Amino acid sequence: MTLLLPDLLLLLLAAIVMAVDLIRIRPLSTVSFHLSWAGLLIIFLVLIVLPYDQETIYLGTYKVNGTALLFKQVFVLSAFCTVLLSGSYFTPGGNARGLLRYRSEFCFIILLCTFGMFAAVSATDLLTLFIGMELATIPLYILSGYQKEDSLSVEASTKYIIMGSLSTGFLLFGYSFLYGCAGSLSFEAILAFAQSAPADPLLRLGVLFVMAAIGFKLTIFPFHMWAPDVYDGSPTPVTAFISVSSKAVAIAFLLILVYGPLAPLHKYLQPLLLILAGATMTVGNLGALKQKRLRRFMAYSSIAQAGYIIMAMAGGAEAARSSIIYYLFVYAAANYAIFFIISIAGRDGNEEFKSLQGMGRRNPVLAAVLMLTLFSLGGIPPLAGFMGKFLLFASAAQQGFYSMVIFAALNSTVSLYYYLLLVKEAYILQPATSSRPLVTDRIQRAALLLLTSAIIFLGLMPLFSSNILAVVR
Repeated sequence: MTLLLPDLLLLLLAAIVMAVDLIRIRPLSTVSFHLSWAGLLIIFLVLIVLPYDQETIYLGTYKVNGTALLFKQVFVLSAFCTVLLSGSYFTPGGNARGLLRYRSEFCFIILLCTFGMFAAVSATDLLTLFIGMELATIPLYILSGYQKEDSLSVEASTKYIIMGSLSTGFLLFGYSFLYGCAGSLSFEAILAFAQSAPADPLLRLGVLFVMAAIGFKLTIFPFHMWAPDVYDGSPTPVTAFISVSSKAVAIAFLLILVYGPLAPLHKYLQPLLLILAGATMTVGNLGALKQKRLRRFMAYSSIAQAGYIIMAMAGGAEAARSSIIYYLFVYAAANYAIFFIISIAGRDGNEEFKSLQGMGRRNPVLAAVLMLTLFSLGGIPPLAGFMGKFLLFASAAQQGFYSMVIFAALNSTVSLYYYLLLVKEAYILQPATSSRPLVTDRIQRAALLLLTSAIIFLGLMPLFSSNILAVVR
């Protein structure tokens, strides 16, 4: 039961957070907030000390191994950062878009969603995988519309529900073909059928529907259209959580299937993965060039990042898993740092590029953090983003897809241009009128310090990626 301890602790933490809310009926109580971040920190420490060289299956359908534990680290860190980021949004005057209420319910939904992600990465059959994915997704519909007085938030929730329901329909339709072929929902049965009849048309049709379904959640072209509106309309902490956790669990879903029960079809899937990767990174980068609102900008940046990650899946299992998991840590640190800065700069409700103007003078430290974070996302050495992209590109290069690697490198150059546009706003352009000072509280300063340190040290210490490689073998 040792490897199952983080999952049990997460459920216990969620129950305690809700119980505290029943006892303390105070709208502005911070007890649930402090319980949530402290509990998540404890769970992360437990995840670090667990043995990663062991593998255990519980009840025949719930497997915990080193790869699953690494993904759970990503999910817990993402939930931890989301809880910290949400702190100012439940405080009067924290954000002009409106005060968020019911903090305990918000934290409970984040924890419940995270448990769904835990279940998804531990699945050994399609049913457990489906339940985990839905438990990780349905709470996000609620969170995206959490600001009920804001029309943009309501619109974001509505669009997210519609697109999410369509995605679930595609997924179940694909599952029906896989079940019809293998006669079972277990990964072992599907793998056995795929090995015996990899060219079966029904099997391949089922795989295509499943790929389309996960394309919605992972914002792969042409299933990405919902992302800019949902990112822009949801409360900022929710947008950050969707951009990291939702993407990470969708990537885990693909890794589980592509290198698990569908491994015999990997060569068949390689051209499809490369086409989707190339189109996704291009659409994301070109879309970001035209944006003026920060969160829509981050939506297109996230789409482009999904393209780089999908490209790595054309490589071998070990290289793809290790490079993708490492990149998720790097991507999470950079994304949350930017969303913390967006929450600070956009406190008056203006979350546009111009809200960054004069940041170099108003708060030089915050501007420096923004610049380092953007350079990391752009892949500038020696920051962590460079090492992350290098490993993703290397995964595809090992299989001889050099043209795709060159194409991705050119796309990365385009992304560096629009990341520099934000640096230009912060350091060169000055606001037309006097701007309020950029004030940060203790939690925001501590979070930005930790995230910036991660961006720097993960790039300077590639040993971390070697440790991941040793775990996922």
